[in-house]
Amino acid sequence: MRLFIALNLPKRERERIHRAARPLRDEELPVRWIEPEHYHLTLKFLGQVRPERIPEIRRTLDHVASATPVFPMAFRGFGAFPTIRRPRVIWLGVEASAELRCLKQDVEWALGDHGFEPETRAFHPHLTLGRADPAIGGGAFRGLDRRMADLHYAGSVTVRSLDLMRSQLSREGARYSVVASSKLARNA
Repeated sequence: MRLFIALNLPKRERERIHRAARPLRDEELPVRWIEPEHYHLTLKFLGQVRPERIPEIRRTLDHVASATPVFPMAFRGFGAFPTIRRPRVIWLGVEASAELRCLKQDVEWALGDHGFEPETRAFHPHLTLGRADPAIGGGAFRGLDRRMADLHYAGSVTVRSLDLMRSQLSREGARYSVVASSKLARNA
């Protein structure tokens, strides 16, 4: 199974984000847009994992979540990786709060103890809104920087759970499903 750890969003926030990004979709850019029900923040990609390892991963995530109080997660600013002139990913930024960074690090350390390789790239929290084919020339995205600068979005959600997710790839794009959910600790 292809698995990853994520923070999912309530339906209402996903719909608000989808509406805010509509001007980008209306531009008919050569981008495969992600359906709003699949918006999430990936904390760690695990890759191919044998199904018999799921209980071990679940216990690990339960432990991390039980030591992490619920916290707010804020969104703002649209952007692209690796560059806005030749994007592969169009995204909505997520504020890298101390709570979010600590949760990310706790997940890395806890799963590292179970043989999962630690992430070496810098953590740039974001929600993927769309993906572009890397073979498409930069000219197809001329003016994207201006269009993104004209978009404004600010929102926030309360993070209440840590989700083990399954990714199933197809020609239409990835489909995600929750395998297990670990509740964060309630604030005192």
